[in-house]
Amino acid sequence: MNTAEALTACLKNEGVTRVFALPGEEIMDLMAAMEEGGLELVITRHEQGAAFMADVSGRLTGRAGVCLATLGPGATNLVTGVADADSDRAPLVAITGQASLDRTHKESHQYLDLVSLFEPVTKWNMQIKRPVTVAEAVRSAFRFAQQEQPGATHLDLPEDVALEPVPADIVPLDPTDPKAHVARQSQIDAAVALLKTAKHPLILAGNGVIRGHSYGYLQRFAEALNIPVAKTFMGKGAISYDHPLSIGTLGLQARDHVNCGFDRADLVICIGYDLIEYAPANWNPEKRIKVLHVDQKPAEVDANYMPAQEVTGDCRVALSQIMEQLEPWPDGPIHKLHGLVNQELRGFTDDQTFPMRPQRVLLEVRKALAPEDILISDVGAHKIWIARMFPTIEPNTCIISNGFATMGIALPGAIAAKLVHPERNILAIAGDGGALMNIQELETAVRLDTPFVLLVWSDGRYGLIDWKQRNRYGTSHAVDFGNPDWVRLAEAFGCKGDRISAADELGPALKWALEQTVPVILEVPIGREENMYLSRQLGEIVCPM
Repeated sequence: MNTAEALTACLKNEGVTRVFALPGEEIMDLMAAMEEGGLELVITRHEQGAAFMADVSGRLTGRAGVCLATLGPGATNLVTGVADADSDRAPLVAITGQASLDRTHKESHQYLDLVSLFEPVTKWNMQIKRPVTVAEAVRSAFRFAQQEQPGATHLDLPEDVALEPVPADIVPLDPTDPKAHVARQSQIDAAVALLKTAKHPLILAGNGVIRGHSYGYLQRFAEALNIPVAKTFMGKGAISYDHPLSIGTLGLQARDHVNCGFDRADLVICIGYDLIEYAPANWNPEKRIKVLHVDQKPAEVDANYMPAQEVTGDCRVALSQIMEQLEPWPDGPIHKLHGLVNQELRGFTDDQTFPMRPQRVLLEVRKALAPEDILISDVGAHKIWIARMFPTIEPNTCIISNGFATMGIALPGAIAAKLVHPERNILAIAGDGGALMNIQELETAVRLDTPFVLLVWSDGRYGLIDWKQRNRYGTSHAVDFGNPDWVRLAEAFGCKGDRISAADELGPALKWALEQTVPVILEVPIGREENMYLSRQLGEIVCPM
């Protein structure tokens, strides 16, 4: 058995069945070993697409998605998707081919030091220089990728090492990822004592609640103690939007109704919250609010996030132990915030404005999707509207890139979501800027028989930058562009397409699109002024307490 074959055996031992890849000369032997070993090679049209597919696959399953690329430009094309996975805490293992070791000490065709290249965007990475190390290298890559906080790892395999024989006693190592430990009783007791001093506690639920499957415990904790819950963008669905204790989503770089809760709170219970999701300086600028940190890992040091107490361990156990020792709080001013954003959204149920308003679009999307169906958001102005307003019911059904906030993720992400959950409807929303960044993966989707709907939020400009420029300067520049005929573009790839020309057409069009057996592009013209209207509206918010 050579190193490529041994690496394949190790991947299978980790439970890998699928590798997202783009072929290359220096990985030919590894790809041949993978095919012979029974792994499914999902061949993409760009390495970035492969990395995004592995990224979203990891986020949906909790098991590391795997992507593969050759050396040089193949590897550099992976970097954006790998960085996104690492920042969004999605487990991912990237594998790159490399030049033979006998030419890595000098100038050589397509050679780059890939371990150095991937260093800042991974939790761990190494080059396999000797066949004897392959089993340990693969086990380490998956162990680091899947441990809290999850992220990306990288293995670099030189083409000469790939063909070297592996000693017979080198076999795959059994996966032994540690389970979350249980918090010390002293931490539980101190947390209870801190909570007893609070008059207006508030929960901030982050993506760690979803990763750790703690959402049921979070809801029971909130209900038992009658404490309102705010969510981060990546924590959407940790508690349903319509739960009486849900007060909305935190993360806009502007005041929203949910910020009123933080104004009044004297203690914020941060559960599964990660500073990369939304900086504490934005919700605790004066360092006034006491913080109780509940997570599998200790808090990161931040001047605006210095917990009065930390509970580090399995959140499910910790929340159960804490709530057993406390009585519920009475309804308070923060409870009044429930439903304000939802009420605002419902005001657009019959809105006939065209080009359409974002609120009406999101209402129609919610009607079209079942609670368990998955929405993949690209990055742009639409992401802000989705994060703030899309009524998310179940966890891990609204996938938002917010750590690295990467344009171009939605289309390849939708393919991965359909591969992971073929029984669910998948809908991706992208702006007309981000939608073209990986449009070539439509061919991949057709080839793989992975139907989904790509709803293109069309306004002919980089809308989020336009929004920010106009807020700051009163005008915008260098943000306008032209668009293709989206329907004909879809048809050129063997997909279907439609263009919305009136607000009432969107609902029936979504129903039709979700019934198709090929990917569908729906172009929805969006009004340019609603962003600025929202900025003015948020600037005039008066807290109802």
